[in-house]
Amino acid sequence: MPNVTRADVAQAVRNPLAFIAERWTPSPRTVQRAALSAVVMAVVIVVTGGAVRLTGSGLGCPTWPKCTDQSLTPTGEMNFHSAVEFGNRMLTYVLCAAVGWAIVAARAAKPRRRSVTRLGWAQFWIVMGNAVLGGVVVLVGLNPYTVAAHFLLSTALLTVAMTTWQRTREGDDAPRPLVGKAVVQLTWLLVVAAGLLVAVGTVVTGSGRHAGDSSDVERIPLNWTMISQLHADLAWVVVALTVALWFVLKAVDAPAGPRDRARDLFLVLMGQGIIGYVQYFTKTPEALVALHMFGSCLVWIAVVRVLLSLRERPQTAVTVPAQSDPALTRA
Repeated sequence: MPNVTRADVAQAVRNPLAFIAERWTPSPRTVQRAALSAVVMAVVIVVTGGAVRLTGSGLGCPTWPKCTDQSLTPTGEMNFHSAVEFGNRMLTYVLCAAVGWAIVAARAAKPRRRSVTRLGWAQFWIVMGNAVLGGVVVLVGLNPYTVAAHFLLSTALLTVAMTTWQRTREGDDAPRPLVGKAVVQLTWLLVVAAGLLVAVGTVVTGSGRHAGDSSDVERIPLNWTMISQLHADLAWVVVALTVALWFVLKAVDAPAGPRDRARDLFLVLMGQGIIGYVQYFTKTPEALVALHMFGSCLVWIAVVRVLLSLRERPQTAVTVPAQSDPALTRA
């Protein structure tokens, strides 16, 4: 048993992250896996949130932060919808655990990488903000505008989680561009178009079927067919920009990384497009809508990977003190 003194306990209470960092040095692979777990859970929470809406369980717990006015959890008299909604709420704690693991691993890494730790904390605060917004969604009876904001904030979380994961796989030197300025500008145009595609997708959801509950839920007063057509048109714009970017990267003899990421994005877009058209012509069955939401996450992940692939951050050679170094232990 390690000899834990009263001073150790006081330090652990005062600054638990520093206390852990002094006694544990995770491997780079452990830090990467921790960051990747946050990415995975960011996708899972989107898909399970979609399941809440698609099963009509959005008001299964009719209030927040409790499930009912009298109980924090569903009572025995409540039904399937309550279990689905409450289960999704509980997954928020799993997401918090994944983000927390990423923060602890980044803080304990040697040498200390403040940029990665800050990205981890950014994820934490986005999760907290989205949890509160999720409560607002319930309290306002699944207002479609708040539902759209809830999804967009989840996309922001996915963006930061992906950036964190990428940063764990590279060094802390200043980023070095791998392509010219014109290619970067074309990529940012692709990112903006993809962002508009995701945003319009939330309007399609807010004006169409699957309101999230069997009650009379407010919908966005737009023609669903018209807004769906706009969504499809934007998808083709994103596809065209992706193809253009791939050809430009080939023309300028860019490194394999950016070319491969552009190819991956194209393939994901094709799969997502097929699902989108099938669900439109089959009257949006729940299973395909859920798959389309999962595909939306994959599309955005692929877009972020394209953007991040345009530069590299070489590893800086450093000397890491051994765990037995007196500087890492307390007397």
